[in-house]
Amino acid sequence: MKPRLPAAQRALLRAAIDAALILAIGMGFGRFAYTAVYPLMVDEGGISLQGASLAASANYAGYLLGAVLAVRFKAADAHRLCLLATLGTAATLAALAWRLPLGAIIAVRCLAGIFSAFAIVAASLWLLERRGHFRGAPLLYSGVGCGIALSSELLAAGKRFGLHSAGLWLMLAAATLVLGAIAARGLLSDAPGTAPCGNKAAHLALPPVAAWALAIIYGFAGLGYIVTATYLPLLVKTALPNLDSAQVWAVFGLGAMPSCFVWHRLHEHLRTRHALCLNLLLQALGVALPAISPSTASYVASALLVGGTFMGTVTIAMPAAQHAARRTGRNMLAVMTLIYGVGQIVGPLMAESLRAHSHSFVSSLVAAAGALLIGALLCFRL
Repeated sequence: MKPRLPAAQRALLRAAIDAALILAIGMGFGRFAYTAVYPLMVDEGGISLQGASLAASANYAGYLLGAVLAVRFKAADAHRLCLLATLGTAATLAALAWRLPLGAIIAVRCLAGIFSAFAIVAASLWLLERRGHFRGAPLLYSGVGCGIALSSELLAAGKRFGLHSAGLWLMLAAATLVLGAIAARGLLSDAPGTAPCGNKAAHLALPPVAAWALAIIYGFAGLGYIVTATYLPLLVKTALPNLDSAQVWAVFGLGAMPSCFVWHRLHEHLRTRHALCLNLLLQALGVALPAISPSTASYVASALLVGGTFMGTVTIAMPAAQHAARRTGRNMLAVMTLIYGVGQIVGPLMAESLRAHSHSFVSSLVAAAGALLIGALLCFRL
């Protein structure tokens, strides 16, 4: 019989799980579920492809605005902001069940982006700063991949039962409230724990990095991955109509979950510069694969590579930024989220412009891979 974990370690594990659930809600459901549902909305005539792209860009603009607002967040308020992000996400998911005009859909997706930014900044502050649990970072950020995979499987099940997009949105909103209720108990108790000495030592063992160089690299990472994260199901549906795009999107999320633990360990061994450079190089390869060969294998490999690295980027960069924040006195988690948001706005706009010119997404994927390569090169400035 395995010995039980000490009470302090159990409390830290529970805190990491609660924070991960907030990211599963705010990012996996509130942000990325749209990627899997909007092709169905287009088929149903609820939105045009151009309108769907505008709504995606509005979501990223909302994420940017949310990051600006989050700059003033304090760790002491983070638990309440996590709950606000949860309720706001549930409301924006449910709102899309109604037959809305394009302007209203854009506004709802903008609000969803704000709550997504609140979720990632507040959950990170709560776990890394309020709870002092640096080693919980991989579990925290794996919540995004868990949310993507879970929402994808729920959507696939809903489609098998004949649900249209409206029913799918309501199902996602209900699931969000269930997950939020599970996390709420730990968040509301909010008794700040003291991390074991090993956690503190691991945090301080990170070598210092140039904070603004890290932020710029993070912006290129946001621009690079977002083209795949926005258009992968649509690309699969267009190029391979017999392949279930929702299942390929689930692979994207499944790749993200364990990757956070792998990249956290690589971060500890290779340090920020080399771990981040390797991460971005692999991510660039994943983004470029469908442009090189639009086959089933390349799309699945792209989903695994990009899914298996984009949250790794977050797992490396956000703790490094929080470490830098102790020296700069700034809320670097919010600053990083802000600059990442800029990259995510530029990405879909660039992709749509290049697609309109070339009538394919090949040039968009190549440009996105190029942004990731630039970020990898800039790692040597850290």
